[in-house]
Amino acid sequence: MFITIIDSISKFAIPFILLTIPAYGFFKKVKVYEAFTDGAKEGFYTAVRIIPYLVAMLVAIGIFRASGAMDLLVNTVSPITSLIGMPGEVLTMAIMRPLSGGGAQGIMSELITTHGADSLIGRMVSVIHGSTETTFYVLAVYFGAVAIKKTRHALPAGLIADVVGIIAAVIVVRIMFP
Repeated sequence: MFITIIDSISKFAIPFILLTIPAYGFFKKVKVYEAFTDGAKEGFYTAVRIIPYLVAMLVAIGIFRASGAMDLLVNTVSPITSLIGMPGEVLTMAIMRPLSGGGAQGIMSELITTHGADSLIGRMVSVIHGSTETTFYVLAVYFGAVAIKKTRHALPAGLIADVVGIIAAVIVVRIMFP
């Protein structure tokens, strides 16, 4: 029942958004196409500015994974995460998600291919992917692009939000898909 309702809503969500935004702009007398192209142009310049920070972040993630530090971290933390019902396979995804969206996407795809999309692990990694943020990526790339040196509370707040999102994802998947 619940899945049927969500499936019905999801079929209309994107067309609704694609029609509503231009209609709203039209009624507010906004030149929608010009606003879109101005935003796209600004996005291009932002992308060019963040490339050095992106490269640095990707190199650091590659070193972290290639050095075996990821495996060591997973092996150390997995006894704790098993207490909340998180399978060890999911932990790799949960650790990678705050570091890299692309890396997390790769791990998620691998786990879904191995265990299936409708498996507990497949559902859990999917919900974690949607419930958390690439915290270190955001700090390194976007804060670097606008030259913010002192992040103050951004890192702790982002990591706390990631942990809460991961725990909530595990609990919700365990409740919704027993």
